[in-house]
Amino acid sequence: MKFIVHERFDSMTLENMLKTLHVPKKEMHLLRMSKDIAINDEKMPLVSTLSAGDIVILPDDHGPSSYKPSYRTCEILYEDRYLAVLLKPRGVKTHPNEMHETNTLMNHAIYTLDTPYLEPVHRLDQETKGVLLVAKHPLIKKMLDHMLAEREIKRTYIARVDTKKLIEPQTISQPVAKNPKERNKYHVTEKGKEAITHLLGSKVHQDYCEIEIELETGRTHQIRVHLEHIGLPVIGDTLYGGATLRDLQLFSYRIAFIHPITQQEVLVQLDRETI
Repeated sequence: MKFIVHERFDSMTLENMLKTLHVPKKEMHLLRMSKDIAINDEKMPLVSTLSAGDIVILPDDHGPSSYKPSYRTCEILYEDRYLAVLLKPRGVKTHPNEMHETNTLMNHAIYTLDTPYLEPVHRLDQETKGVLLVAKHPLIKKMLDHMLAEREIKRTYIARVDTKKLIEPQTISQPVAKNPKERNKYHVTEKGKEAITHLLGSKVHQDYCEIEIELETGRTHQIRVHLEHIGLPVIGDTLYGGATLRDLQLFSYRIAFIHPITQQEVLVQLDRETI
């Protein structure tokens, strides 16, 4: 992995920079043992002190991702050498559940992007359309995983519900777990894992109300379960809303975070008029 040292990391050792970015202990140990780290084209140890503008190359001892290319392209909304934000269409899985599957977003992405390694940082339900963040290097994946766990990656959704009343901003903090009585469903239960959903605001249209939602946690089906719990299932939700026509009106609308390497804000959002 090659990168230019940002001024935030000026006068830090490379080791401390990577610790600041929460590279795990296992990867740090391998880098300490490596003789293939280069700073400004010179072989240097991990404890070397950095200056802003230095060019660092870290060895890549990880193999490629195992996704089989689908020979179909996907839409790229943002890309640099470290990560990308993709558009996941409705009805397409984020990644395969079985090795033989080839019709998922990650199969399309590994064909479209020029990188041997590609992994999703989060996932979207099959029927949810919208923005999805992927990492193009294992170390970047570890950094983004930590940022996601620490809620430093802001994910905003749009959900359409069957009411013509404004929904007041509120936070739904109800634990969620798999429903043992109904296959593939989740429910609110005291025995579940922490799940926090923020309803930021709403807008009434002619036939529905559109709610802007921010996830603080990312449990499976979290938004759908929480909205059903307060009596506002997502339109087109056959699993939680009793819809007969599968047309889930839930969209991963925006993602925003500070890029771990460039330290610049990355903000990608869909055109609200086209979703």
